[in-house]
Amino acid sequence: MPEMTFIDAIRSAMHDAMAADPSVIVLGEDVALKGGVFLATDGLLNTYGENRVIDTPIAEIAVVGLAIGAALHGLKPIAEIQFADYIHPAIDQILNEAAVFRYRSAGDWTCPIVVRAPFGAGIHGGLYHSQSSEALFTSTPGLKVVIPSTPYDAKGLLIAAIHDPDPVVFFEHKQLYRSQRGEVPDGVYTVPIGKAVVRRKGSDISLYSYGLMLHYALQAAEQVSKDGISVEVIDLRTLYPLDKALILESVNKTGKALIVHEDNLTGGIGGEISALIVEYAFEYLDGPVRRLGSPDVPPVAFAESLEEAYMLTPVKIEAAIRELAAY
Repeated sequence: MPEMTFIDAIRSAMHDAMAADPSVIVLGEDVALKGGVFLATDGLLNTYGENRVIDTPIAEIAVVGLAIGAALHGLKPIAEIQFADYIHPAIDQILNEAAVFRYRSAGDWTCPIVVRAPFGAGIHGGLYHSQSSEALFTSTPGLKVVIPSTPYDAKGLLIAAIHDPDPVVFFEHKQLYRSQRGEVPDGVYTVPIGKAVVRRKGSDISLYSYGLMLHYALQAAEQVSKDGISVEVIDLRTLYPLDKALILESVNKTGKALIVHEDNLTGGIGGEISALIVEYAFEYLDGPVRRLGSPDVPPVAFAESLEEAYMLTPVKIEAAIRELAAY
């Protein structure tokens, strides 16, 4: 299989999906002529033309609203939001419109849109180019929230999202775009939405994460293994709906759980996973369920020292593992 960067895999997914299905279109700010702010859609305009790769005004509510209208007329739109920080104006369209179409129509209508958005800090982007916005969307029935961690999953999950009959919010960590490489098949294939995966087997602690933090967690797990601490690392991949079966299967085996996410600690997906484990696996626990998230402060400052203090690192994750292992 060819080796691709994470961003190449995202582009390959859209290219192959558009080649296989003429109903797939791409729209958003600067996605056509410029090829996207991160070049995720570079080359699609030349291949598929301006009727399928569409530059829009700078109005996120209109971008998603246009995608919903196109979906209701039989198309499969991929709407790009330049940064997750800019998704807030479109929340009404995503949560109040797209997510409820199947329910409000008693199953007569679906809304097969994908809303792509790069998220996360660590690139010195300041307040409006660094946020983790996933928790805004992980409590709305009818909506799926997907965050891949590898190039293979990025392509397979995006193609699965494109063909899902319901709306999918698809977040991509900016730091992964060109830092992660891996084997990615040519052509159309899918990775199932709603299924987590074990990235590292272990017996002492279950560590749940996604996106960039998944890679930091693997580094931390490798480091503590030198001292005999065995960490099972679970890549959640889908935050809504969660893979409850695998989450519980792992902690039932290890007896300890640590959830790591870049999003703020309070209100993050770690709280939901903690509640799930305490409700259904309490009798298996040998220690407290622990969460490690970013501090509860506004989005990341531009100053490098403040960004460094805000960001989680493999060292911080390692410290949390060691503290939990000591119970």
